Amino acid sequence: MTVLVFGGNGQVGQELLRALRGVDEVVATTRSGVLPDGSGCELADFAQPERLTALLDRIRPDVVINAAAYTAVDRAEQEPEAAFAANAQAPGVIAAWCAVHDVPMVHYSTDYVFDGEGTAPYREDEPTAPLGVYGTSKRDGEEAVCSAGGRHLIFRTAWVYASHGGNFLRTMLRVGAERDALRVVADQIGTPTSAALIAEVTVKALQHPGGLSGTWHLTASGQTSWHGFAEAIFAEALTAGLMAKVPTVEAISSAEYPTPAKRPSWSVLDNHKLQHDFDIVLPPWQDGLRKVIAELRSGQ
Repeated sequence: MTVLVFGGNGQVGQELLRALRGVDEVVATTRSGVLPDGSGCELADFAQPERLTALLDRIRPDVVINAAAYTAVDRAEQEPEAAFAANAQAPGVIAAWCAVHDVPMVHYSTDYVFDGEGTAPYREDEPTAPLGVYGTSKRDGEEAVCSAGGRHLIFRTAWVYASHGGNFLRTMLRVGAERDALRVVADQIGTPTSAALIAEVTVKALQHPGGLSGTWHLTASGQTSWHGFAEAIFAEALTAGLMAKVPTVEAISSAEYPTPAKRPSWSVLDNHKLQHDFDIVLPPWQDGLRKVIAELRSGQ
């Protein structure tokens, strides 16, 4: 079996390459044709979606996992063409090829497809209403994958982090080591989800005998604010000996930390459907945090 992973250098992509060890053949792509460890891989530029078909024709994968995306939420407001090319048009091209060749496709989406006005965890069948370019491009990508008509597994996730790449956890650890006090938004609520969990669940879902197709919410369980996540990061880092001392964390409102793109204030996704359909238990978000902190500690 050949599995093609688009976006092998991203947070989820790198974890997928780990989780897929043991598969007959895993082919990774990046925009540069180079993986983070310096080894070569296939080149796939999502800024030019029309070129992806030739790559798919050459590789002829048995499974396609699309972990590539334009994720610069604020910059997307000034670069809508780039966001829609990567997040909507490219997945549509891939999904069309997969449908014609009867190849299952995994595609990742986001909590940003919702407006954040909810008060209960969002179910998969609730109406989408993205607030900005990034969320709209990801919503359009979902629709493109669905309308292609092939077998697809769309996993919406949120607040993704890992021991590598650019993410909130790594930013907090870096800035927290430099300052005695930080100000972090406390009125945005969601579920921190490790890239490793996303990759592990993806592999289990592909191995499920049901041949299911559809959209599921793939996050850890529970919820917190960015402020709560920051405090938990520092507490775990201190316990693990990753930091000798930690800063105080002041809770602020989103209005006190304006950004070009509006963030949904409520990003909690209901993950019960995924747990039921694939017979998978999604652990509390704190479990993933402990594992990532331990990984960082072991890599010191």
